[in-house]
Amino acid sequence: MLMSVFMIIPKDDLSRRSFLKTAALASAAATGPLILNACRKSDSKRPRVGSGEHTYEVYHDWGMDSLPSGHSYGGASHGVAVDADGLVYVTHQGTPDSMFVFDPDGKFIKSLVSNHRVKGKDGKMGGKGHGIDIRREGNQEFAYLSPNDSSLSYSKTTLDGEVVWNKGREELDEASDKLGEKVNFRPTNASFRPDGGYYLGDGYGSNLIFEYDKNDRFVRAIGGKGKEVGQFSTPHGQWLDDRDGTPKLVVADRANKRLQWFGMDGKYLKKQDGFLFPADIDVQGDLMLVPDLHARVTILDKENKVVAHLGDDEAWRAKVLDKKTAMRTKRNLWEPGKFVHPHDACFDHDGNIFLAEWVVSGRVSKLVKVG
Repeated sequence: MLMSVFMIIPKDDLSRRSFLKTAALASAAATGPLILNACRKSDSKRPRVGSGEHTYEVYHDWGMDSLPSGHSYGGASHGVAVDADGLVYVTHQGTPDSMFVFDPDGKFIKSLVSNHRVKGKDGKMGGKGHGIDIRREGNQEFAYLSPNDSSLSYSKTTLDGEVVWNKGREELDEASDKLGEKVNFRPTNASFRPDGGYYLGDGYGSNLIFEYDKNDRFVRAIGGKGKEVGQFSTPHGQWLDDRDGTPKLVVADRANKRLQWFGMDGKYLKKQDGFLFPADIDVQGDLMLVPDLHARVTILDKENKVVAHLGDDEAWRAKVLDKKTAMRTKRNLWEPGKFVHPHDACFDHDGNIFLAEWVVSGRVSKLVKVG
């Protein structure tokens, strides 16, 4: 067990895919040349989203052309985070492992996390990477990883992939005992407390958020299945919201189409409706970033007023949500500057946005701030 002294650095301070290449080149032929490994600050040929100070140039398939042979996002790209050095970490359902690491210019560095793989129907091992969040503890950064499979453990690893600990069924029995009931377990994302503790969102399992202290001991469970305030229907992602000086847990209550806030004591505080299918959350300065699985990304200000709906297009969304179209599997139908299923997003040091989408073959886009 690695020991460390906890010190929180806000997420905004953590400077946080042969078939794929062919598909990317085909897409480039249809939409114009792609600059995947570098992003100029202003490129008039690039599609733009947003307006005013929240205007971004969109670089789809960022980093994909640098993936080595045998490396793919498979069924989906899922999570994205940036570390203090600007390295970009993307979790996925492909091969050979469950996470890729890129440098800030989109050059592939390494593949990590072999323990988050399962055998598919074809008999081959494939990644089940899902949620990822990075935190500095003492003088080292760690990744908290939530795989998309009930048979796998929630893990804490170094940024080189060394496992510090795993939390699986045995560990969750502790929560079951204290709750007086057996809970499901299929976590989706983690987030961090200012006192060194952390939260594990069991979004695809029990619809509970489990709180742990800085010594990895279970404290309490928040929420549970339901539509009432304080309850969840797929608490898919969450983060620490301290933009007003008071730390709060904010939860992307996805299927209830809302955000909910809770105090550090676990008590419900408030909710905000108006979302479509919010998947996760990131905070930088006064801004809150909410990728929405229904084809848009929302930015809120300090008062939680919407300052931008990036990629918001009703006609496009209707196509995306048409089950007969199966847009997430039809790369040839994707349009420049349009999003399909935003699953996770985070800011980098410069206020740019990295966006991972739940689409077959995977897609990571870099949204370069120009406003």
